[in-house]
Amino acid sequence: MRLAFVLAAASVAAGAHAAPALTVYAAGDIARCPHPDTRFSGAAETAAVVAAGLAADPGAVVLTLGDHTYPRGRPEEYTACYGPTWGRFRDRTYPAPGNREYATARGKPYFDYFGQRAGRGYYSFDLGGWHLVSLDSDLSGAAMAAQLAWLRDDLTAHPARCTLAYWHHPLYSSGGHGNVAVMHDAWNLLYKAGAELVLSGHDHDYERFAPQDADGRLDQARGIRQFVVGTGGAFATPFLWPVANSQFRENNRYGVLRLRLFDGGYEWRFMPVAGTQEQGPEPDHGSGTCH
Repeated sequence: MRLAFVLAAASVAAGAHAAPALTVYAAGDIARCPHPDTRFSGAAETAAVVAAGLAADPGAVVLTLGDHTYPRGRPEEYTACYGPTWGRFRDRTYPAPGNREYATARGKPYFDYFGQRAGRGYYSFDLGGWHLVSLDSDLSGAAMAAQLAWLRDDLTAHPARCTLAYWHHPLYSSGGHGNVAVMHDAWNLLYKAGAELVLSGHDHDYERFAPQDADGRLDQARGIRQFVVGTGGAFATPFLWPVANSQFRENNRYGVLRLRLFDGGYEWRFMPVAGTQEQGPEPDHGSGTCH
């Protein structure tokens, strides 16, 4: 009887992932243009991880979490630093802007480079059974209010069982920038709509949080799990003050987050760049279900 129960449970678990998975590669804080040779930069190393994944899976896509180039998001930085590395898969990339993008001409080089892919700085799209939302965490005042109104309408119009949102500044972070409250209201809207995942960058490290509400309260039933993935190739920065509900942290390897999005669930794995797999803890990985 016990064996039959175990086999039945395994069958149910396998059935939950019976539909083909959508694979997503994500990172922010990518191309550091002062590097003397782009071919040997952190951005080139993480781009190699992504390129290998995309070659193996024609349906996989890339989410970029802001600060695509350093130091100021100039046109020549996209041409000379981002283009030869992550720019190789621009047609499969869904970007979000960071603060570096707005350091030049109010983000014009960023919007010119990504074109329609950049939307108005925020946009949404559907992939498989998931609804994905890219937001702009550099807005304030009336512009932020307009984004929040759009987000409220978008979530109402797309009541998907599984929702993922991403932007640059993390609401929660144990890194040097700490918690950035600017996206509190956006998180609250996503929480009320039953969203599962939020991805951010800004701090140059990797961190995973337990599911939380917008006020940092643990909520395993309805909370949103956040990943900080600022490991796309820029210089690493330290963790200064661990915050509540942080479950995994590392900042000694470049890498990208790989998500496999199923109908009703997801799996995650941090993918370190080649040659660094033994330089830190076992790469973070796990799984979750949609609400």
